[in-house]
Amino acid sequence: MKTAFASRIVRWQRLYGRHDLPWQAGCDPYPLWLSEIMLQQTQVTTALGYFSRFMARFPDVRSLAAASLDEVLSLWAGLGYYARARNLHASARKVATELGGRFPETAAGLVELPGIGRSTAAAIAVFAYGERAAILDGNVKRVLCRYFAIEGVPTGQREKDLWTLAESLLPTAADMRAYTQGLMDLGATRCVRKNPRCADCPLAEDCLARQQGRVETLPTPRARTEKPRRSAIFLLITDGEHILLQRRPPVGVWGGLFCLPEGLALLRQFGLSDCVCRDLPPREHVFTHFRLEIRPVLCRIAKMPVFAGESGLECLSLQEAARAGIPAPVARLLGELEGQEPDSDGRSG
Repeated sequence: MKTAFASRIVRWQRLYGRHDLPWQAGCDPYPLWLSEIMLQQTQVTTALGYFSRFMARFPDVRSLAAASLDEVLSLWAGLGYYARARNLHASARKVATELGGRFPETAAGLVELPGIGRSTAAAIAVFAYGERAAILDGNVKRVLCRYFAIEGVPTGQREKDLWTLAESLLPTAADMRAYTQGLMDLGATRCVRKNPRCADCPLAEDCLARQQGRVETLPTPRARTEKPRRSAIFLLITDGEHILLQRRPPVGVWGGLFCLPEGLALLRQFGLSDCVCRDLPPREHVFTHFRLEIRPVLCRIAKMPVFAGESGLECLSLQEAARAGIPAPVARLLGELEGQEPDSDGRSG
């Protein structure tokens, strides 16, 4: 089984794999690195637009390093997992200032950059430099667990065993790029989590999970637990032309992004308790580890007060706010803001 594994994937990738992705044009590590960071926790179809905008705005690592974090977060807004954007910016600055603008040329060197784990470092090293290194992202784990009928949640010791297996399957250096891309393509387009396309898979003939009728049950899923729920009141304080935003702390949920101020106490704190407010329909935003119930409150005021230096508060025009680094739920709320007016049932803050 091991002997045929790599050769079948290489052959299949060259015939049926993806060859037109914008970062596949050459061996420049910068676009390859950028794409790999974006593709962490994100599908290719979603990442494509963001990749194009980033490359247009920051065509090389030095231009990205010279940008402010606000600029980077603004372009990243909506892509989620914002620690990736902060690490992207930190890595660019390290490469530009400490490494003379050149990326490390080995997986061992790349993994020292912020936000780059073992599998991401290997992928970049393979595509940019032809290094013979194994990848093991979620898609690859799924392919290996099914093909070899490996039971158990692929974490901890099981994950270490999968790394050993992945390294034992590597082809010669000459085939590394096609093999690595083929593994990615296979997991993303054929050996998918639900309703896999086994009839079109180059590994179907020997796949143990298919032979045993266990394709749908492997890899072994984690035990499902109900995500805890949290709630927050988001204030849309506006005079019709401007909106009050508040920068969040640099780490944690939505770290470094502008968000809507939270809690009705803010209205009293800054003397806005006489404004007319109206509850907007609640909505839910799902994070990896919890669900957030957002209770938006529209607060119309005649004139925006001065909040200079107050707890990260900043008054922006609605147009500026839309271009700022804001989370997707806030962007949707601002998009709905036009035409929202307090009705006669509006309550005092």
